[in-house]
Amino acid sequence: MKRTRKIILLSLLVSVGLALSVIESFIPLPVAIPGARLGLSNMVTLVTLVIFGFKEALVVSILKSFVLVLVTGSISSLLYSLVGGILSCVVMFISYRFFSNIFSLIGVSILGATAHNFGQVTVAVLIMSNVRIYSYLPILELMGLFTGYFVGLSSIYISKALEKVLKYNMQI
Repeated sequence: MKRTRKIILLSLLVSVGLALSVIESFIPLPVAIPGARLGLSNMVTLVTLVIFGFKEALVVSILKSFVLVLVTGSISSLLYSLVGGILSCVVMFISYRFFSNIFSLIGVSILGATAHNFGQVTVAVLIMSNVRIYSYLPILELMGLFTGYFVGLSSIYISKALEKVLKYNMQI
């Protein structure tokens, strides 16, 4: 794939991730769990990992976090987003690359959601110097099972469709 085309596609993926992050901030969850989100933008990271690879997925995840801060103005969320996104990306890469015979993309996504939640709670523990914040982690992890399942299932269909489109466009 030509370098320019790849940069454009990755930029579009960052934009889609940003749009999904903004949209999901307006979606009320049926359960009132502070800090819990659907994780829709994690579909972009997982799809990027499948289509392009780890380095590109990591870049998309990091850029998505920085651009989201620029759009929302919430500087305090940058550290949470970066740590959660990077840890999630690393865990998803390891599970996808080395354990794809055990885990489907749904499993990879659930592991990524688990890592994302753990990373964000760890940042909160370090910032607030209160280890008792970890008691909130099981609630977030339970929510992550459901959201990770949905993100993984969606990523299966999106990555298959995107692979077909990219193969078709490369032939033209």
